[in-house]
Amino acid sequence: MKLYCLSGHPTLPCNVLKFKSTTIMLDCGLDTTSALHFLPLPLVHSPRLSKLPGWVSKDGSVNLEKELKECAGRVFVDSLPEFCLPQRELLDLSTIDVILISNYHCMMALPYITEHTGFTGTVYATEPTLQIGRLLMEELVNFMERVPKAQSATCWKNKDIQRLLPGPLKEVVDVWTWKKCYSMQAVNSALSKVQLVGYSQKVELFGAVQVTPLSSGYSLGSSNWIIQSHYEKVSYLSGSSLLTTHPQPMDQSSLKNSDVLILTGLTQIPTANPDGMLGEFCSNLAMTIRAGGNVLVPCYSSGVIYDLLECLHQFIDSANLGTTPFYFISPVANSSLEFSQIFAEWLCQNKQSKVYLPEPPFPHAELIQTNKLKHYPSIHGDFSNEFRQPCVVFTGHPSLRFGDVVHFMELWGKSSLNTIIFTEPDFSYLDALAPYQPLAMKCVYCPIDTRLNFHQVTKLLKEVQPLHVVCPQQYSQPPPSQAHRSDLMLELQPPPMPYRRCAVLGLPFRRRYERIQLLPELAKSLVPSAVKPGISVATVSAVLQSKDNKHILQPAAKPAPAPPSKKRKRVVEEPPEVLTPKPLLSGAVPLEHFLATLSKHGITEVKVEDTADGHILHLQAEDTLIQLEEDGTHIVCDNNEPLRIVLRDLVLRFLQKLLVQVRARSCIKKKEANHNYPEALGNITDEQHSAVPSGPPPGGKRLTDGIKQADFWHAPQPLLSDVIYNVITVTAMLHNIAVRARASLREEEGDRLGDANPRDAQLASFEAQMALVTNGSSKWTITQRCGKMAKDNKVKHWVRSHQFQHILPLNRSKM
Repeated sequence: MKLYCLSGHPTLPCNVLKFKSTTIMLDCGLDTTSALHFLPLPLVHSPRLSKLPGWVSKDGSVNLEKELKECAGRVFVDSLPEFCLPQRELLDLSTIDVILISNYHCMMALPYITEHTGFTGTVYATEPTLQIGRLLMEELVNFMERVPKAQSATCWKNKDIQRLLPGPLKEVVDVWTWKKCYSMQAVNSALSKVQLVGYSQKVELFGAVQVTPLSSGYSLGSSNWIIQSHYEKVSYLSGSSLLTTHPQPMDQSSLKNSDVLILTGLTQIPTANPDGMLGEFCSNLAMTIRAGGNVLVPCYSSGVIYDLLECLHQFIDSANLGTTPFYFISPVANSSLEFSQIFAEWLCQNKQSKVYLPEPPFPHAELIQTNKLKHYPSIHGDFSNEFRQPCVVFTGHPSLRFGDVVHFMELWGKSSLNTIIFTEPDFSYLDALAPYQPLAMKCVYCPIDTRLNFHQVTKLLKEVQPLHVVCPQQYSQPPPSQAHRSDLMLELQPPPMPYRRCAVLGLPFRRRYERIQLLPELAKSLVPSAVKPGISVATVSAVLQSKDNKHILQPAAKPAPAPPSKKRKRVVEEPPEVLTPKPLLSGAVPLEHFLATLSKHGITEVKVEDTADGHILHLQAEDTLIQLEEDGTHIVCDNNEPLRIVLRDLVLRFLQKLLVQVRARSCIKKKEANHNYPEALGNITDEQHSAVPSGPPPGGKRLTDGIKQADFWHAPQPLLSDVIYNVITVTAMLHNIAVRARASLREEEGDRLGDANPRDAQLASFEAQMALVTNGSSKWTITQRCGKMAKDNKVKHWVRSHQFQHILPLNRSKM
């Protein structure tokens, strides 16, 4: 599993998750803070902005007077604002299967992704996210298109020229990736790819994973996402809030037991209390109005403005502001106010109950009815006729670079009676005001950010307890301006995995299991044997069918009967043809006991090296390596076959007991009459098992014709015992299995080996076998393995390997 980080802005994320052959983009936020490097776009001609001097380097070698303007000691680009897009070179965005949107602020880059990268997938979002996101995109396009610029500035982006520019333009990175705003045609095309989902609705993605949106409590329709398969779970925690505001409360319980939690979108003002900021906003507004001044509130057309209007509804009468007009100016002002009233099912319970009274959920409906709040699409038309002062104006854009707010900054900026109150935390208010300096109007910074702070998210993570947390690099260390504040960072155990723009993270996440369905007729043929209370084991030979990431085990097809022949043939009763499974072994190889066993066999010079997965034993005198791991044992020697066999048999000593116990029971169940071993042999203890005879019975009596009892019961030769699970006529199979193994080997090797014994035939074969382990609750876990062996024994340097399947824990041994 990999995570590609395409955005450097922690609250405007864009990440791509590759999980189980599915490529999922998590949000596509548009970083509009790049607009702060551009001059404002006035709706009417501004003599002040038009008279700004052009920029020329100190030595006069670079002259960009037409592209760059100086204002109050800073340099700004005189062109249409451009925006910083998510990184598009880190991976091929045309391979993205789906895009998951968490809230309407995190989808503003969607047209850049869907329309210019070859994207052919699907976008999932809630209905309020889609509709309000459409309004914000429409507003942005309107702001840009109504104030066109005749020229486009590009020369300043040259690296050699940018190096000579004064700050902060000099420090800007990836300026060549900045793009101008999209068109409404691109917006409509992008949003046509959105598929609506509701909270807790499960959506299947190609049969591989399932995604589910959860309420995040931040804004109308905002979501966190659960991405899970049968055995893995990833939670994506974007902009979320635990405060009681107008959206539905946050769903926390569904985030529990996550293997990986991707965390983004924490508050940008961790030291500011939203309730305190609302109180300060109201008090500064009242002071300005009483003094005869005007109040300008640059804001988005949706979101915090709903809470501001609700707060003012309660504050107006107590502050004697009943006659003060409030104006909301935006190309989408009317639609925004209406949408907030009709999405009742996405609101908190308190506001939902008002709908059934019936009353409007938000009090701004009453402000509109009493003419205390008026909304207009722009400053032109009706607003010019009805405008009166002192007043309060809510308008965009919060960057102060475009929109109707630019006109009010030029109109009111020269009077100290007026006040501008910043409530949106996305932009530095000092950078936003820079091109308007010198400025006489008062400035108040009251950022209202209801998203989770570090204290809240730390408490939340302790409750949901994810195994691993991934977060932006900014959250893993205190802010540079407050380096001593260790409370303004995430302190978790284990520490979170930080990421930054253009980083690729390999998540600490190992897929260990896959769910496979058994058809009923195949399940009926299984003969499980209990290995311990609640756990049974059986083997199966079947055909694995995989389609749309769903796997089904089907019974192997029976060979078609031979066509009838006119010639009379001698009737020969042929036994069923059965593939020989590889042995199933269980347990682990204890290091100390294994070293003692090696010493008893004359192998004393052993160097042990510890690894993350186990141990590596270097037999120095023999120049051989033995790698012991939890799920596998590997023996590597150089052209020393006798030594390999000796080491293999020593390893098998530690892995054979469970296998003998299971197969003894299976043999008795299938063929009780062939031997006088007690039926309870399948449940014997280790001490009892040591008393079971491993050789033939007294007198050399054979279990069946041609096969000695020793061949069946010895752990080094488990060839026949594995087959017994899958045959009905055991006697016929035992009689012919060795002959058929030799015949199969002759066909492959041109009869070179002659009368090879059955064990060599088993080693030279290639097959796949399923080991099924049930925990007593009818849930099957299946692992697949295969093994092979080199055929040419004359190669000088080769590694001969044989693969075994251990059970409890599963172990693959190559020897």
